Amino acid sequence: MPLDPSWISEVVPHMGAAFSLKTTRLLDEVQSPFQKIGVYATEHWGNLLVIDDAFMLTSLENFVYHEMISHPALFTHADPKHVVIIGGGDCGTLREALKHPCVERVTQIDIDEQVTRMAEKWFPELCDSNDDPRADLRFDDGIKYMREAADGSADIIIVDSTDPIGPGEGLFGPAFIADCFRVLRAGGIMVSQSESPFYHMDVLKNVHRAMLQAGFADRRSLLFPQPVYPGGSITCTLARKGEGLDGFRSEDAAAKGFPTRYYNAGIHQGALTPPEFVREALENL
Repeated sequence: MPLDPSWISEVVPHMGAAFSLKTTRLLDEVQSPFQKIGVYATEHWGNLLVIDDAFMLTSLENFVYHEMISHPALFTHADPKHVVIIGGGDCGTLREALKHPCVERVTQIDIDEQVTRMAEKWFPELCDSNDDPRADLRFDDGIKYMREAADGSADIIIVDSTDPIGPGEGLFGPAFIADCFRVLRAGGIMVSQSESPFYHMDVLKNVHRAMLQAGFADRRSLLFPQPVYPGGSITCTLARKGEGLDGFRSEDAAAKGFPTRYYNAGIHQGALTPPEFVREALENL
């Protein structure tokens, strides 16, 4: 029986699967030079951001992703001062990074300004740190930025990208990841959105291969729930330049002094241990 037209779906053909949400109306839609961006009001999930027919985030559950792609890296680094975010146009990751008082500057580079403008309009809670004097928002090609960045100029690089198609494709490639390794200072950390191991294990493996080839010896993929993404979960993969990832500043994380809704020291510790099927898939790259 066909779904009511008020339902919209993200379809994953190679898995024979789809995830659907019931919407109440289309709030806004724009075709940027790079992609089609839409915002829907939904019946139970708040507002929904869709880019090229892929679900990006909802008001209800985006905090899980934004906290997990930022705080594990920031609490693993001994003293992060300069954070670079590639992508991240909805600005939720920027907001989380700026919660850390030790951070002196966050440079965010997203190729599509329209994503940020839509977020400011329809997800203002994600953008409430955009005017922080430590925030440097740039609308440019993140691959070009990283290629031209000075050696050893960043402590943490967060790749908050869309899926590896269209504008996001190059952010998963070996040349870009090699540039990230070069730009990090000793002990610096790269963290990248690395898809769901249930739906895109090939992408996860390729990210690890590229990181290994670039010189990142220790890499950890943190698996966490994300209800509106394919498979209901996603990973971010951490890699450190010249040091391991076994420890983190657990006491600082436990006494973080700022609010989170998902992340805490126990979640961080548990996420460092991958499920067996992920460990087995990655152990012989």
